[in-house]
Amino acid sequence: MDTISLDADRRIGGPYTLAAGLLGHLVPRALERRPELVAAHDIEIRAAAPRLRGSVPERRSSLAGRLPRGQRILVPGARRSLRIANGLAEFVRDHLRDAGPLVLTVTNLGTADHTDTELVAVLRRRLDPGLLRIDEGPPAPSAGPLCADFDRYRDEGFHHAMAESGLAVLRGMAYEDDPEGWQLLLQRVAGALEAIEREDEARELYDRARRVSTDPKHRATVAYATAMILVRHHDPARRDPEQALAWINEAITITSLLPDRRERAFHLGFDLNGKALVEVRRGRPEAAMELVRQAIDLAETDLAGEHPIHRLVLHANRAQLLAMAGRTEEALADYTRAVEADPGYPDYYLERGNLLHRLGRSEKALADYEAVMRLSPPFPEAYYNRAEVRFAAGDLDGARADLDHTLELDPEFAPAYVNRSGIDVVMGDYASARQDVVRGLGLTPRDPHLLCVLGQVELAEGRRPEARTAFDGALEADPELVAAWAGRAELAFEGGDHDAALADLTHALKLAETAELLFNRSVVYRAAGLADKARDDLLRAAELAPDDEEIGRALAEA
Repeated sequence: MDTISLDADRRIGGPYTLAAGLLGHLVPRALERRPELVAAHDIEIRAAAPRLRGSVPERRSSLAGRLPRGQRILVPGARRSLRIANGLAEFVRDHLRDAGPLVLTVTNLGTADHTDTELVAVLRRRLDPGLLRIDEGPPAPSAGPLCADFDRYRDEGFHHAMAESGLAVLRGMAYEDDPEGWQLLLQRVAGALEAIEREDEARELYDRARRVSTDPKHRATVAYATAMILVRHHDPARRDPEQALAWINEAITITSLLPDRRERAFHLGFDLNGKALVEVRRGRPEAAMELVRQAIDLAETDLAGEHPIHRLVLHANRAQLLAMAGRTEEALADYTRAVEADPGYPDYYLERGNLLHRLGRSEKALADYEAVMRLSPPFPEAYYNRAEVRFAAGDLDGARADLDHTLELDPEFAPAYVNRSGIDVVMGDYASARQDVVRGLGLTPRDPHLLCVLGQVELAEGRRPEARTAFDGALEADPELVAAWAGRAELAFEGGDHDAALADLTHALKLAETAELLFNRSVVYRAAGLADKARDDLLRAAELAPDDEEIGRALAEA
């Protein structure tokens, strides 16, 4: 059994200090034994261990890597580090299955960067301890300075390191000494703070910038960023679209006056795109569409040959607005334009796949989700969305396998508990469904879908008062949840209360007319002695589902 000891103190190497040491031990051996395994995890290895980039070629890449840093406007989100951690865990697992088990002793785990702490948690959760055992050695943290590779932190989305190290540098940095450098670092640090849900600290930095800087571009950027905090705050109760409108208008006022045509086109287009989000939050999607159109026109007129990521983001944003307006073919065209502009960037395949799924184009949706799986480190949303397509096609086993994998990658992905528990109810596995409901409600305590599934479980297990409480809770949280109305109707019908069952089914049908609901109401009508109404429901159900054999038999009997 192989044994190694590594120091995880973030002051040694910043993000992925531990991972870089582990990869430095494993990757050379893997290159000899299974080079294809290394190639399959090129993104993760290169992100965590920059010193290995010379021996691990870039196999998957996006447009950003070929552009000047100033044109790389898409900063990875906070969840990317979890994807990297899962990819590294799969590399380690597959390598050790071939090379043999490993005992890893980690010192200074308590002073590790967030990325290494997250990686250790994923390794412990996903790898058999017989394959990888992680022991903690005695702490002996260093007293040296924090690492400050801000370009790397920004490019890779290492937000915790950017926030901690950047704040430390800003404390000892005067604006007057290097105005441009100070402004850039402040913007990066504030953006990192926003990404890790520390918006109040980000707002303090923006207020500080307003107090010391009179640079027009910087003030416009700070006004834009303040507006985005006000419309994207992680706590919906803290959002304020009207105040955001005031800040984004200030940004637009400034960038509209920039003298350089190309610089004006980029910064103004950026701000117009930001105002579009504000207008969406204000309930004005048509105004948002017009703003994005203006931004696209500016980019196509004045930014030829540069800022391709800016342009593809604008087209993807317009696609979202077009989809909201029901202009689905135009939305697909814009998503396709974004995908074709950067075929190596996974996110817009995911969004296009979601639209294709809504349109019933399952094969194309699956192709987009599987493109995400190929292009990215493990992406929980891709598996979750593929599960929905498989479920719609009747492939319950395939859907459940995808949901299992989603939750293996991210145990806090609450919607996956909703869908997996629903599948368990369909398959009659009420014990597993209850476990998932409990886990899901621990993350989202008032989730109406989970409460609805809980009602179905309680009903199936004969706990009628508990079932009623769960269905009522679901409807209190979401009065338009059809499944909860239908579940409560079933509960009433089984209790012999035909009037209550009819009332709930009728309400459900006002929300969504389906053959299943009509069939169920026909059963209640028949039990209540209202044969004519039962037959009317069956006739309408047969129109909606002409091939349904159960409806056909019921009509024949009626």
